[in-house]
Amino acid sequence: MKSLTAIPGVPPLIACFCLLLAWEFFARWLGLDSLPTAWDTLKSLPAILKDPRSLYDILSSVRRMAMGFAFALAFAIPVGLLMGRSRKVAAFFNPFFMIIYPVPKAALMPIIMLWLGIGEASKTLVIFLGVSLPVIYHTYQGSKAVGEKLLWSGAAMGMTPLQRLLRIALPAAMPEIMVGCRTGLVLALITMVTSEMIVRQAGIGNLLFNSLDLAQYEAVYATIIIVGVLGFVLDLIFEKLRGIVVGWADPVHQIAVGSA
Repeated sequence: MKSLTAIPGVPPLIACFCLLLAWEFFARWLGLDSLPTAWDTLKSLPAILKDPRSLYDILSSVRRMAMGFAFALAFAIPVGLLMGRSRKVAAFFNPFFMIIYPVPKAALMPIIMLWLGIGEASKTLVIFLGVSLPVIYHTYQGSKAVGEKLLWSGAAMGMTPLQRLLRIALPAAMPEIMVGCRTGLVLALITMVTSEMIVRQAGIGNLLFNSLDLAQYEAVYATIIIVGVLGFVLDLIFEKLRGIVVGWADPVHQIAVGSA
């Protein structure tokens, strides 16, 4: 008989149930107003999801995150490919990335606000920066690892450098690129919420802090649950897509590396 833990999707559900059970126990034991029980928090979810303003905040965040993620991929993948195949390009970009990579992207928000104001552009740029760096790194590593014999064979067949880049280097590096994209997806969610907490306009971060200002603690924790579920669903969708795109990849690429 097949074990329950061997069924896809069951282990995460068991983990969530155990977490909720522990939360319920400690909330009742501590008896703090700022720590509602898991049951009270879950009961507040339908009201949030039915509220048009809350739905607008959630959809605004998803749209902002999608834009920043898409722009980052459009920039990071070509740059990473070129860095992996050209020492001059790598030597040019590496100093910039070494300086920017360790800096928390939310720390750049005040400077970006001075440049772009407090509208959509500033928050989208922070998401763009958060996603770009891991995608560039993994694309660079994947492109650099492409066998030279494959590229020489392409050259012998009359392929131009651009054709070799797109038809040989890109497909060969795709498993590593997908690892970077998965890491970038997590960072997109983190930087999205963080930027919205700093610039409190429409978004999940705004919804979270409004609930906190009004001492609606059930809504605060419910919003955190919404963020967690959103991240889980997006990761699940991405894993399905990754399985379609690079299902042939070596097993080492089947697990995303959280090198954020």
